[in-house]
Amino acid sequence: MSDVNKRVYLDYAATTPLDPAVFEAMLPYLWRESGNPSSVHASGREARSALDHGRQQVSEAIGAQPHEIVFTSGGTESNNLGVMGSAKAASYRGRHIVTTSIEHHAVLHAVRALTNEGFEVTELPVDSCGRVRPSDLEKAIRPDTVLVSIGLANNEIGTLQELETLTRIAHSAGAVVHTDAVQAVGQVDINVDRLGVDLLSMTAHKIYGPKSVGGLYVRDGVDVWPQVFGGAQERNLRAGTPDVPGIVGFGVAITRAKQSRSARVSHYRELVTVLVREVVEGCPTVRLTGDPCNRLASFASFAFRGIDAESLLQRLDLDGIEVSTGSACASGSLEVSHVMQALQLPASYRRGALRCTVGMPTNRRDVEMAAASIVRQVRVLEKVADKSVGGM
Repeated sequence: MSDVNKRVYLDYAATTPLDPAVFEAMLPYLWRESGNPSSVHASGREARSALDHGRQQVSEAIGAQPHEIVFTSGGTESNNLGVMGSAKAASYRGRHIVTTSIEHHAVLHAVRALTNEGFEVTELPVDSCGRVRPSDLEKAIRPDTVLVSIGLANNEIGTLQELETLTRIAHSAGAVVHTDAVQAVGQVDINVDRLGVDLLSMTAHKIYGPKSVGGLYVRDGVDVWPQVFGGAQERNLRAGTPDVPGIVGFGVAITRAKQSRSARVSHYRELVTVLVREVVEGCPTVRLTGDPCNRLASFASFAFRGIDAESLLQRLDLDGIEVSTGSACASGSLEVSHVMQALQLPASYRRGALRCTVGMPTNRRDVEMAAASIVRQVRVLEKVADKSVGGM
């Protein structure tokens, strides 16, 4: 690399930096305005006003009503509350849940935990691009199906689902529909009525907001049992003192994301086009993973033949290139990604998955540097693999 001090961050699907405008909005509530929104005195009322404004901003961004937003500590808690809370509330009608084999672990681990309480789970397969076939959902739905949970955009490969179609199928059988929209918010024009979903999970730190704050949209009339107990905050659905600074930041971040969505998506698409072209030209055997068209604009996901992605990741990091092998939540795992397994990739490609995601601070020079490093390091690892095979 020409600039040894330059680091290129291409892991925006893991987290994004805090937008300075978001920080400025949060600052008063981190310092001067320190009231508890449950208190009735002046400081409490000021905090309550800020909380209500943040709720209004989040609801407007997804076409919901303010009272349909439940604030949480982030996407994981939102998924847990949406999945476990709605399934338990509907258990008197049935105990069957349908999800997919490529969901985030915050969903998969939640539904699997419910099997200990007598629920049965069907995990739908996906095609080679990571898309659910509507016909598979139709076959899986049963009279006792109470919940269908399908993510709007996959967190490892960026594939978008035909959620409107899938939702209609689920609703025709009387099931409640939850979607993990953590990655999609800010890149997809989300309207809960158009999608038809009953529950939708979000988080702030994927859209240049603060960490440890998120939200769950709960449609009017949908029953959800709380999973955190204590006070009566958040419509009795999530006990605990609300994170007022975080919620203020979430509101500003999601508003700015909605207002600038077209410009952001255009910026991402332009950069990803360059990155993909240069990696594919330099690595003839590479496979692109995910849907080539119906995907998040910021995602460039690859699978390299005969390469251990963890080794590649380490070498790229030494080059100053910060990317991911998949979900940041699964880092350190030695197992092949469940998403790569579900895509039915040839065995020689399954350990070679690399996820690059661009963001607003990314520029063309960044992706050119990243592509050059990826190509160079893949070639080195291919030679090592060839020598290892030859010496056997």
